[in-house]
This record gives sequence, structure tokens and C-alpha cells, in this order.
Amino acid sequence: MLALDGHPGERWIPVARLLRPQGRRGELLAEPLTDQDEIFVRGRQLRLAADPAQVSSAPAIVLEDCWKPQGRNAGRLVLKLADVNSISEAEALETKQLFLPESELPPLDPDTYLVRDLIGCVLFDGDRPLGTVNDLQFPIGSDGRTRLADAVDLLAVTPAGAAPETEPVLIPFVKAWLRSVSVSEKRIEMELPPGLFDEASST
Repeated sequence: MLALDGHPGERWIPVARLLRPQGRRGELLAEPLTDQDEIFVRGRQLRLAADPAQVSSAPAIVLEDCWKPQGRNAGRLVLKLADVNSISEAEALETKQLFLPESELPPLDPDTYLVRDLIGCVLFDGDRPLGTVNDLQFPIGSDGRTRLADAVDLLAVTPAGAAPETEPVLIPFVKAWLRSVSVSEKRIEMELPPGLFDEASST
């Protein structure tokens, strides 16, 4: 069982967003915020909070069960949380998130990064700074919900010097183009095909 007191200054990582009741006994439909399925195991203790600022004082809650639904909710999760046993109790948790201490996350695979660590990084094409990553987008299927398993993730980059409301440029986060990622320096270096960024930013 996890010790969720955490260390001083511990970062709490959101791993799922609760959407709505999905059953008569308190089950909840959830949007996973991680690809690490091994997080969602029976007995896992998580923190339940509406806002990241509230996590350190939020109550711990035990995951009793988890399964992947089919059909229109494919790609999401159904979670059964301890002491949530009715539709009304599940409704009270809508829009809240489940958090895990960063120190309790499973090890990342090589060349894999947390989304929150990529956001705020400056993207470089060689030595040329292109802009700041403000999001990571996941291509989805025609149903508008299901993430395409074989599709390339996209860095949403606000061009350098552009107004904050400027539409971001979407750059495929392709391993073959990637030179280095420094989370501590908030720097991503890629070698993009000639003209890719300029063409994308002008459309």
C-alpha cells in the first residue's frame, strides 16, 4: 500500500479526470491523463482533489476496481472508488481529478516524458528557437474521443514573439527528428524538415 504523505515539495501528478457516474453502485467514467495503465490497479491509493493546489490536504482514496469500457467510451476508464457506492455520491465527484505523488509513478520508458514536463519548454530547430510548448495534443479517431494508438503526438507551440492568443503551431513529436530533451533547462531540440515550422505557422 502506498504512503501518500509525500516528501516536502513533492509534486503531485494528475492521472485521471472523473467525468460522470457509470453504473448504479458508484462507478465513475474517467479520462486517463497518463499512458501508464499499471497505475490503475486494485488497492492503489490516490488523492482526490478539484484543484492541484488542494492536493496536499486532500483525502486519500482507494481504487477498488478499474476496467476499460468498450464502444463509445473506448479509450476511457471506469473506476470504482472506496466509499463511493451510489449514483449521487459519484455525481458529487464529477470534474475532480485523481493524483499520485511523482515519487510513486512507475519508471518511464526510455525517451518518454511527462506531459507537464514538456509544457513550458522552448522548442529549438537546431540552434534556432521556434517558440514555447503550451500543450501536447493526441490525435483522436472519428468518434472525437478515442486516441489513435499509432498516431504521433503533436507539440502545440506558440511561436516566439507571438501574442498569447495566437493559434499554436502543431509539430509532430517524432523520435527521428528529436535531438535532445532537457527537462531541467526546459529545452527541446529537434531537427525539423526544412520549412516545416514556417509553413505550419503561416497556415
